[in-house]
Parts: sequence; structure tokens; C-alpha cells
Amino acid sequence: MRLILGSGSPRRRELLSQLDIVPDAILPPDIDEDPRAGELPRVYCHRIATEKVAAVAAEPGDLVLCADTTVAVGRRILGKPADADEARAFLRLLSGRRHKAITAVALRRDGVVRDRVVASQIRMKRLSGAEIEAYVASGEWQGKAGGYAIQGRAAAFVAWIEGSFTGIVGLPLAETAGLLRSFGYPVTGVSA
Repeated sequence: MRLILGSGSPRRRELLSQLDIVPDAILPPDIDEDPRAGELPRVYCHRIATEKVAAVAAEPGDLVLCADTTVAVGRRILGKPADADEARAFLRLLSGRRHKAITAVALRRDGVVRDRVVASQIRMKRLSGAEIEAYVASGEWQGKAGGYAIQGRAAAFVAWIEGSFTGIVGLPLAETAGLLRSFGYPVTGVSA
């Protein structure tokens, strides 16, 4: 069985490599990722992951893996900032506050879809204007939900987390390994 990763994220490929998994193909789907009016963050994230997995073309027997990560402050969804000004606004909003990182993982084979949603709590320290400006100037915020990468320079901003670190990065490995095993995909390097 071939494993198709429906994501262009280098972070997801790196995380899969921690399970000694190299996808046979990488086919990022092209879907509308805009939240619907009034859509809650967890519902939104789950919907996007399942829409992604449905949109990837696969041959019979292929296993398709897709995920979506979003950052939420209360009911507000913070996706990928459109520009540096929005990244600044996101960081000011997150400064000194708790927020959630939600990742939904979906796997499909032959019309059967299994999924998991993992939510983690994060608290950022209070950020100075200089810290925000330096981080935005680094460009690391680009393409990152919530405008920051916990596995990068922004690690210095995070006071604590509760939940899945790999889920915050973009692919909760414990849940992903379990889903892969449920479809009979061999996951080496970790116990069953």
C-alpha cells in the first residue's frame, strides 16, 4: 500500500520521519480553507482535514494522510497571517495569554476515513514590541497558523504547553501512528 501525504508542509514530512515514514507521494490538495461564518475552531479544523483527505486522488489500496492545524483564542480562529501586519496583530493578541493549537488528522483508504482531533493549550509570555518586531522581521511567521512556529525562534516565547508538542507543530505523532496502524500500515520504531 502506498502512503500519500496530502500536505506540502515540510514540518509534517519531518515529523513523519520521526516514525521512519517517508511518503510514497506528496499531493497537497487545493481546497478553500476559509472558515465559515460562526464556525468554531475545533469544528473548522476537523472539516478542513476531512475535506483535504477527500480531495486527494488515490488508487485503490492507497492510504491518504492529511492534517490541518489552527490556532484559536477563544472562538477566534487565527490562521496563517496574510502579511506582516497581521502577524504582528496575532502576536500582540497572543502575548501573555493562553490559546489553543488544534490539529485534525484524517486518513482515507478505499472510501473509509478515520480521523482524530488533538487540542493543546499554550501560554505565551508577555512579548515586548521589540520581540514582536524582531520575530516578524525573521519571516518565520510566514505560512504558520497563529503567526508563529513553536519549533523555531518562537520557542523562547512559550511559557508552557499542555498537550501534544508534535500536534502544535502540525502532526500529533501518537494519534497519527495509531491511525496508520488501524489501516494496517507498518509503523516501525515505536511500540504497538
